[in-house]
Amino acid sequence: MLQSVKEDIFRYQGDNYKRLSVRLSYLYKPYTRFMCYFRHHQEARNPLLKLFWKVLCTRQKYKSAVQIPCGTKVGKGLRLVHFGCVVVHPDAVIGDNCNIAQGVLIGESFNKGIAGVPTIGNNCCLFANSMILGGVKLGDNVLVAPGAFVNFDVPDNSIVVGNPGRIIRRDVSPTAKYIVYPIEKLK
Repeated sequence: MLQSVKEDIFRYQGDNYKRLSVRLSYLYKPYTRFMCYFRHHQEARNPLLKLFWKVLCTRQKYKSAVQIPCGTKVGKGLRLVHFGCVVVHPDAVIGDNCNIAQGVLIGESFNKGIAGVPTIGNNCCLFANSMILGGVKLGDNVLVAPGAFVNFDVPDNSIVVGNPGRIIRRDVSPTAKYIVYPIEKLK
């Protein structure tokens, strides 16, 4: 099994990821099955295998409502927390150990001040129905509260709340208790 798939399973199951039953149960959930196909597509070097995994990934998009294009740069240990629509722009960059809940939109903006696509740092939590738009950068350990709208850069160790978004800075990581089984603990 691919290392990236093992890392994703670890983010859901912790040390139980080694058991065959856990690996199989991982594939029963539509959004985790999508991530498995997505990771295989990313790792494939043979053009025919790449096409095969892309077809499976595209097919699974409709079943899982997860719209992460195959070319998107996604770091290790992505965890899709709940079943539901997730939309990510193909040019967006998502860091390691990120949690994404249902209804999240990571998209492009054409406005003068924020044109471009987002870059999400490591250990970020994007909660339900939050939107990150434009060429913004979310630092490491950023928590985006449910329903928050982000169209500005966010520094490390911050919480974004509300629409329009408002930054609440923290001295310690606000995401530490939400990032269960970070891949650094994978042995």
